[in-house]
Amino acid sequence: MARDYVEGGTYAYSGVQDVEQENRLLRETISQLKMELDRFRAPALLVADVVEVLDDDHALISMPNGNKFFVDKASSVDDLRTGDSVLLEQKNLTIVDKVDSTRRFNVEQFVIMEKPKIKWSDVGGLSRQIQEVKEIVELPLKKPQLFKKIGIEPPKGILLYGPPGTGKTLLAKAVAASTNSTFIEIVGSELVQKFIGEGAKLVKEIFDLAREKAPSVVFIDEIDSLAANRIELGTSGEREVQRTFMQFLAEIDGFKPLDNVKIIGCTNRKDILDPAILRPGRLDRLIEVSAPEVDGVEQIFKIHTKKMKLQKGFKYKLIAKDLLGLSGAEIKAVCTEAGYIAIREDRFEMTREDFLAAKDKVLRDENTEGSDYLRMFS
Repeated sequence: MARDYVEGGTYAYSGVQDVEQENRLLRETISQLKMELDRFRAPALLVADVVEVLDDDHALISMPNGNKFFVDKASSVDDLRTGDSVLLEQKNLTIVDKVDSTRRFNVEQFVIMEKPKIKWSDVGGLSRQIQEVKEIVELPLKKPQLFKKIGIEPPKGILLYGPPGTGKTLLAKAVAASTNSTFIEIVGSELVQKFIGEGAKLVKEIFDLAREKAPSVVFIDEIDSLAANRIELGTSGEREVQRTFMQFLAEIDGFKPLDNVKIIGCTNRKDILDPAILRPGRLDRLIEVSAPEVDGVEQIFKIHTKKMKLQKGFKYKLIAKDLLGLSGAEIKAVCTEAGYIAIREDRFEMTREDFLAAKDKVLRDENTEGSDYLRMFS
């Protein structure tokens, strides 16, 4: 082992210092591993909701199973409010920390949040519906002072109803884009959770998110799965749907008329909706979005073929009559399929015959899917 001369005539072995330093690092590592092991052995914390804050040291909390408890609150937990989600120590249910509710449910898993770029010019065959949506949703968001000056309150939301594929979602995205609003899309069936009270909590968090991201448009697809006619008595699952629905109504009622949040519901089954959702002050403006007329078919066709190369002298009026009765989504599918027909024949120019053949294939495929579905349950 090497020796180093040290002032004063003494010698020290440098190897000893290296060993001591290594031992110190090992002790620190062992200490950290013990702390980590203790954390792994510690029992998990429970999650509950605050029903009422009684004083600085006590609160009334509600567990996910519905049980309520009078519990202590740790001094480190500040600014506790009714409705907050909290973490509880398992043994005596002491509140040890607050938890961000959006982290608990991770709302982003249940919603599609975006800034749409769809223009009104991208929506064809819905001129009347576009005008109504502009008046009810766009105008209050862009010029709220007009309504204050006149002394009226604009509607809080609208209901779009009609067959599938007619452009209901497209209308909602276009109005969100025209107002530079955040578009929050929800599927109604995803709001219904299997645990008691969680669906209602999720609804509250989604609308809190909408307020935070305002101006925003909340689009609820398949709203009939949430807001169908209520029955007197049912299973626990049906009662949970009703709790979620009641929270949804409460959130709508909680909006001030000129808030920068608008609600757009969408359904194919207006006939089964609960009257409570359609009463004045809620989604009281009903807009039917049906299959387009001939002029509308022509507009939609031109939108979906604007980047295509069509045969010289192509007759738009004729193809519009050929495609009459199809929805906007079906017309788009016909245009896509016509493009595939041209690709198979090594052509870049499309003819009327291509679109007619594409129409037959699209309708044949839809009928085949419907027949397969019926055979599954026959």
